[in-house]
Amino acid sequence: MGLQQELGYEVSEANAAQRGVQAVAASKPGAWMLSYTLAPLDKLVHRATKGRATAAGVLTGLPVVMLTTTGAKSGKQRTAPVLGIPVGDDLALIAGNFGQKTSPGWGHNLAANPAATVSFDNTSVDVTARQADEAETEETFAVAAPIYGGYAKYSERVSPREIKVFLLEATT
Repeated sequence: MGLQQELGYEVSEANAAQRGVQAVAASKPGAWMLSYTLAPLDKLVHRATKGRATAAGVLTGLPVVMLTTTGAKSGKQRTAPVLGIPVGDDLALIAGNFGQKTSPGWGHNLAANPAATVSFDNTSVDVTARQADEAETEETFAVAAPIYGGYAKYSERVSPREIKVFLLEATT
């Protein structure tokens, strides 16, 4: 059984309002604002709905997972809302960080310690992450493009920084 099936993970079609929010999120000012405000809102909505929703998921229609990693320096558990990209039976995570110049903390954490937990709709699965190779990265971006067009804009804005892609597989 693949990770998507274990989580009950699915990508739904965004409605017109959600596509409008996605367009704002993909813009440079929108991405900057959301990079500071969305994670706390996601965690609040996630707690309030007992793990069934995130603010980003509701506002954008995007399939957001909650990723719990171990801090690379602190060793503490850190949870971050991240857009999951379905690749094969598993999930990929794109460390775009809203098109900011630095990589997201969760990406550093996964690189240092690939053991993590991913949650979706109140279901959690222990996973192991690995950085995607070049072909897997291209495949992930191709799959991600129709789900969220902002990734292409993020790639342009972060150059020359390479956006890392991580593949998650359920720990057996």
